[in-house]
Amino acid sequence: MAAQRIGLLGGTFDPPHAGHLAAARACVDELALDRLLLVVANCPWQKVDGREVTPAEDRYAMAEAAAVGVARVEVSRIEIRRGGPSYTVDTVEELRRDLPGAELFLAVGADLVPALSTWRRWEDLRQLVTLAVVTRPGSPRPPDPPGWRVVEVDGKVVDVSSSDVRHRLEVGEPLDGLVPDAVVRCIRARGLYAVAR
Repeated sequence: MAAQRIGLLGGTFDPPHAGHLAAARACVDELALDRLLLVVANCPWQKVDGREVTPAEDRYAMAEAAAVGVARVEVSRIEIRRGGPSYTVDTVEELRRDLPGAELFLAVGADLVPALSTWRRWEDLRQLVTLAVVTRPGSPRPPDPPGWRVVEVDGKVVDVSSSDVRHRLEVGEPLDGLVPDAVVRCIRARGLYAVAR
């Protein structure tokens, strides 16, 4: 029996948007994944822009709403359950214990590749996963980082960021095509981002 092919797409998901889903779908399809886990960070240690991060349970609920009906994509609370700062290497090691023999693909945006050497225990991480670099149309692809197994995924990524979505929510601008309707309903139900209930 062939080894399971599992993808991990980690993030703060504050909030999840169409770009996250486009990347997830591209990874599932191009890498023939059995499933892809949207791994919601408990405490995203590299968020240094000084803003307050939405509570993890709210971000998990939004990610769950985003993933409804998306084939082979599921939301993981592995980092929330573990608590404390979220380090990808810890998550991968835990998955290796839980899913022995699985082939793990770590999906990252091409823009994150130059920063991989700042990640905790990145030397160990690169031995445990295949790096799936999700490219953006029209953007240059960075060189493969030394020592990593790398595959490229054509992201067909929607040009949107979580910070842009938060700004639009706060000033009342439309989100047409940028955020799944189920996520917008979740945001309103929970009163997030200064959006009236």
